Amino acid sequence: MSNSFFQFKQFTIHQERCAMKVCTDACLFGAWMAAKTTHIGADSSILDIGAGTGLLSLMLAQQNRARIDAVELDEHAAEQAAENFEASPWQERLQVIRGDIRSVHLGKKYALIISNPPFFENDLKSTDSRRNLALHSEALSLEELLAAALAHLTDHGQLAILLPYHRKQAFEELAAAKGCYLNEAIAVKQTPAHPCFRAMLLFGRVKTTPQMQTIVIREGDAYTAPFRTLLAPYYLKL
Repeated sequence: MSNSFFQFKQFTIHQERCAMKVCTDACLFGAWMAAKTTHIGADSSILDIGAGTGLLSLMLAQQNRARIDAVELDEHAAEQAAENFEASPWQERLQVIRGDIRSVHLGKKYALIISNPPFFENDLKSTDSRRNLALHSEALSLEELLAAALAHLTDHGQLAILLPYHRKQAFEELAAAKGCYLNEAIAVKQTPAHPCFRAMLLFGRVKTTPQMQTIVIREGDAYTAPFRTLLAPYYLKL
């Protein structure tokens, strides 16, 4: 049974009311993007689409001074994310907006949009309807997510998304057709012997030659050095 909370060095994620719990790949994605945002100041805004527990927003808030809006469709997850924000050291810069990103009116555009979306479209579903909503693209397809993100992105803004690795190329092509181009991609492997299972992707409106890397989470019984470097500001035992 999953713990009802996950303790990080500077904040706590309570998750008993959320269908999707804290997981290693989401932590890695948050740490990767947070490391890229240390320069972002108080005059900038970040949008988190599909906030869940609020994990990504909190990881980014730890590293920069931007205001972060987190949109979440599920009522229980939105309430839990709001409570996690209120208990954090950065509560004044964090806001949960309960609603559907396809129709919610935010009234501004963002320099950075992050998302760990419901991405297991057409894959085997569980019997838990709330977990299905969190994991699958019934409520929000990748096409709809991209359209909503681009509608809220500044001209020079960037979109960061975590996807199953086998969805990388399709999303890259979908984004390029809308004038949003891959700037950086990190393929994620559980161990050196495993195939890539996640892709951490960063897009922008300017076409560039994308930087491509691979991160392995574990080698033997230990986290790898690149993983430890990224997660050291967050994990208690690193």
